[in-house]
This record gives sequence, C-alpha cells and structure tokens, in this order.
Amino acid sequence: MKFGTRYADGEETAIILGSDGLARDLADVTESAGKGRIGSMLELVQAADRDSELLIALDADAVPGLDIERIDWAPPVPNPSMILNVSFNNKELMKTAHRDPGVPNYFLKPPSCLQGHEKPIVVDPDWGAVIPEPEVCAVIGRRAKHISEDEALDHVFGYLIHNDVTSHGLKFQKDSIAVTYDADMARPEFYQWRNLHGDNDTDAYFVYHTRSKGTDTFGPMGPWIATADEIPDPNDLHVTGTLNGEEFTRDHTGNYRFAVQRCISEASRYFTLRPGDLLSFGTTGKGNEKFPRGHKSVLIGERQGTIAIEIEPLGRLENPIRHQKGGA
Repeated sequence: MKFGTRYADGEETAIILGSDGLARDLADVTESAGKGRIGSMLELVQAADRDSELLIALDADAVPGLDIERIDWAPPVPNPSMILNVSFNNKELMKTAHRDPGVPNYFLKPPSCLQGHEKPIVVDPDWGAVIPEPEVCAVIGRRAKHISEDEALDHVFGYLIHNDVTSHGLKFQKDSIAVTYDADMARPEFYQWRNLHGDNDTDAYFVYHTRSKGTDTFGPMGPWIATADEIPDPNDLHVTGTLNGEEFTRDHTGNYRFAVQRCISEASRYFTLRPGDLLSFGTTGKGNEKFPRGHKSVLIGERQGTIAIEIEPLGRLENPIRHQKGGA
C-alpha cells in the first residue's frame, strides 16, 4: 500500500494509490471504510498506531481516482516532529574516516527543508559544493524508546526516498569553527575520533549541520510512502541516482555500515521516536567511470537539469535544479 500528499486548493491533502495506478484523497477512502475522514499522513500514522485494523480496512478502489500526472506533490509527511538522519553510514565512505566510531552518527534536519516530488532544489552557486545524497528513509509508526534491534522494524510504518541535499560549501564557510583548548580543558574524549598532530595538539573542530543540511528545499522526499509490509528487508534495496538520465551512483543498502535495525534501536536510546517521525539511513557511496566519487561528483551549483533517485519498490523521486541568488 502506498500513500503520499498533494497540494489541493492550497492545502496539504493525503492520498492513497489505487490498484489501477490512480490516486485517491485519503479522507474519502477512510470515510468509505467507516473510519471517519483522515486527511493528513500524520493523522493516518497516529490513527494506525491506535487501530491495528485501520490499514486493512482501506479500499482505495472504492472511490473515484485522480490522474497521478496532474498531482501537485507535497512532501509525504509535511509536518514530522523530527527528521533524524545517519551520517557516514556507508562502508565505502567509512574507509576515509580516521576512526570508526562504532555507533551511528546522527544529525537533525528541520521540517521546513522538506520538498515534494518534482519541486525544485534551489541553490545559490556561491554556496560552493552542493551535492545530492540518495537515501532510504523510514516513517516511524509506533512510539520507540529503548527498543532492541529485534523490535526495531515493528516500529516502522513505512519507507520512502529521501534526497539529503548537502552543501559542503555552507558547512565549512558558515557552520564550522576550530578552537584550541588550553591544556587543562583538553579532555581525552575530545580527541578519540581523529588523528592528533603531535602531543600538544589540543585543537577541536565544531561542525554544525544546520544550513548545510537544513536550508529550504534541501529535503526532497517521496513521492510515495510504501508501507512496511511491502519492504520485507530494508537492508536489501537497490538505490540508483541519475542526473538528466545519466547514472552517477548505483548502490545497495546492504552496504550500510549500520543496518536499519541498529540505527533505529540506537536512536531510541537517546531520542523518543514518535509516530510520523522520519529517520533517514545514509547515502549511497559507489560511483562509476564518469562519476568516480558517485554523488560527490555531482555539484548541483554547477549543473543544470534534474536529479532522480530510484529505489524499488519505493518508486522514483525527481527534482529539477534551480540556481537562484540567495537560495529559495
């Protein structure tokens, strides 16, 4: 079963995909099933958490359909309380790390960065290196706190495609700072993650993934959420990224450094995951002859055209590149 969100008369309206390839407004389908009118994805995820029979009761074909080609796409979950992301979660990328941290690294993105299918990624060319990052993302379906890896997938409502657009230019120009600690302040745990340059190296580096990851339009997602029953193993998905139809990466979620279950379980030790929250598991890493560094070879601020990410059976997410002074 697949769900999404469209703009209708200026409002974000949840939709469901029928067996005929047409979409239906979710509220019409839930009303037809005797479940009242549920008009948003967040409401649906929360309602499905309370009512285990809700999704089973839905018959998308019971109401008239909408032509998908005419849909004005919104982010599938426009208003999550949290967008949690895993960085460097790829065996290929981890080869360059000074130290393997042994646990997933997390960062947050604001909901304001979310962008729908076919909507532009807006970049100021002065921002330097801006790259796409093709990722699998989970929609949390049940409250999760201190859960085990064995329990983790039971807390997932579904999965979708996420392009974790990242500006290394903004990150290192505006969101990073280096300091030198006095010797009495330089605690050993500050330095276990990097190589030191001599015994007196007390430099510390602070990098904040705020503008670099959370700028408006830097979170394209969708177009569909596939419910968890359609994805038996999220660690066995093929991911392809293209620029103007030309492949720049082809990878597999089996190359994650940390499996999806581990990422969810570890996150729940520190964050209370709530229904509707999003957790994205990290980018693909493999390139090819023309794009030897994969997604890192695609500099959005210097390219024109459309970025597409395909992950079966989740679908295909496409977003055109737009250059604009000052960004979105």
